[in-house]
Amino acid sequence: MRLTIATWNINSVRLRINLVARFVEEWAPDVICLQETKCRDSEFPLSSFHKLGYPHVAINGQKGYHGVAIASKLPLTGIDRRGFCEKGDARHLAATVTPDAARAPVRLHNFYVPAGGDEPDPLINPKFAHKLAFLDEMAAWMGAETLAASDAIVVGDLNIAPLEADVWSHKALLSVVSHTPIEVEKLGLVLASGPWVDAMRRYVPAEEKLYTWWSYRARDWALSNRGRRLDHVWVSESLAPRLGGMQVVAESRGWERPSDHAPVLVHLDF
Repeated sequence: MRLTIATWNINSVRLRINLVARFVEEWAPDVICLQETKCRDSEFPLSSFHKLGYPHVAINGQKGYHGVAIASKLPLTGIDRRGFCEKGDARHLAATVTPDAARAPVRLHNFYVPAGGDEPDPLINPKFAHKLAFLDEMAAWMGAETLAASDAIVVGDLNIAPLEADVWSHKALLSVVSHTPIEVEKLGLVLASGPWVDAMRRYVPAEEKLYTWWSYRARDWALSNRGRRLDHVWVSESLAPRLGGMQVVAESRGWERPSDHAPVLVHLDF
C-alpha cells in the first residue's frame, strides 16, 4: 500500500478550511499535518474534517496563535504533546499511524518551530533566543529518546531554510532570520540527532532551488519567485527505502486568500 502524508502551515485553519477542502479534493492525502492552526481545541473545525473523510483528528491548539493538528483517514494512537522551553505554546503533536495490520506502526511528529522575529541576535531579540533554545531542546530530546531508532517521521514548518538552494539568494539572506549560519547549524544538529533523512532532498538535488514559502509582501510571488524552503519532511533511516515520491503544491500559493506556505506531500510505499 501507499501512505501519503501532507504537511502544511495553513495560517488559520478556520479561515482557510475551504482551501483544505480543495487540497483534499485534488490530492487526497491519507494524513494531513497542519501548523499555525490559530485556534483553541474547542474551536477546531472537527466536523469539516470528518465530512472531508478524516475521522481521526488530533489537536494541540491555543487561542489566536501557533497550534498544530493531525487529521487522518487511518486511526491515530499514542497521541502526545510536548511543551518546549517551559512555555505553553502549542508547537508539537505526535501520533502513531499504522498503515495496515501487517505493518509496523509509524510514529509521526508534527512541529511548528518559532519564527524568531526579525533581528538575528539572541541578546537583543527574545524571540530569536527562544528559537535557538527550542532547536537545542529538539536535538537533545530526539537524541535522548532515540526517536529515529524505529519507523518515524518529522514534519512541519521548521522555519529554517538550511541549504543555499533553499533560498532565492544565499548571499542576500545570510543575515536574515531563517537562513542565518547559527540557525542552519542548530537545525543540522537536530537532523543529526536522529539521524534523520531529508525526504524532500532525496528527490530534488541539493544544488537545485526548492521553496515552500513565498512572502505576502511580493506583488507577484510567482514572477519574483523569491521563496524559501521553510517546511520539511524527515524520515528515519529505516523508512528511507520506503520513500516513493514528493511534491510541493506550489500552485496553492496562487489560490484565493492563500497561506504563504504551500503543502508538501511525501509518499511511502509499504
